Amino acid sequence: MASPPLLQATGIEKSFGAFRVLHGVDFHVMPGEAVGIVGPNGAGKTTLFGALAGAYPANAGRVVLAGRDVTALPAAARCRMGLARTHQIPRPFAGMTVLENVMVAGQAGAGLSQGDAVACAVAVMERTGLAAHANRPAATLGLLDRKRLELARALATGPDLILLDEIGGGLTEAELETLIALIRALLADGLTVVWIEHILHALLSVVTRLVCMAEGRVLAEGEPQAVMAHAEVRAAYLGSSPE
Repeated sequence: MASPPLLQATGIEKSFGAFRVLHGVDFHVMPGEAVGIVGPNGAGKTTLFGALAGAYPANAGRVVLAGRDVTALPAAARCRMGLARTHQIPRPFAGMTVLENVMVAGQAGAGLSQGDAVACAVAVMERTGLAAHANRPAATLGLLDRKRLELARALATGPDLILLDEIGGGLTEAELETLIALIRALLADGLTVVWIEHILHALLSVVTRLVCMAEGRVLAEGEPQAVMAHAEVRAAYLGSSPE
């Protein structure tokens, strides 16, 4: 018997004032999957993440996480249920150390005691390559390490599913390879990943299913190379004319 989706969103609509960003989006992810989301700027990708994670309520639709309807639940409750996300622009607590940032995520996001949060933070920093920077103020980190810290804070909440929002943006090729290796290791450990990314070669080297969005709708989804070869995807995302 097939496993049910870890996350199932149906008919998601979201408007900001009179501007509708999402138009009845259906989206799902299976346990252990690596799903990529692509699309032009303004396609609604980050807005979809916000609706899935509970950053703001959808105007219509339903979100089911691990078999439970979470449509009415706030982000903190969804986080406690195993859903974490990163943001395009890392915003750590600049005056805190790397260790303190990760500890706060463990305490607030997973409800850990201070002692357990320390142990969790140490393990997560080792995993993400931040151990040597544990006592550095977050404000002094370079871009790669800020991205790592953003990921570490999400991991400290103990997620089953993590939403990565353009985590590769701004990195050099060498830094990107380091990040890709880390994401692959997390997948190998059983974490489920949904990744929005404009750096296609990075995304396609990791994901097993691709979703293309345009104008607040899902344009195509399926095997990554097939989706990228789709005429409407080329027209919307790559600027080619459909045949």
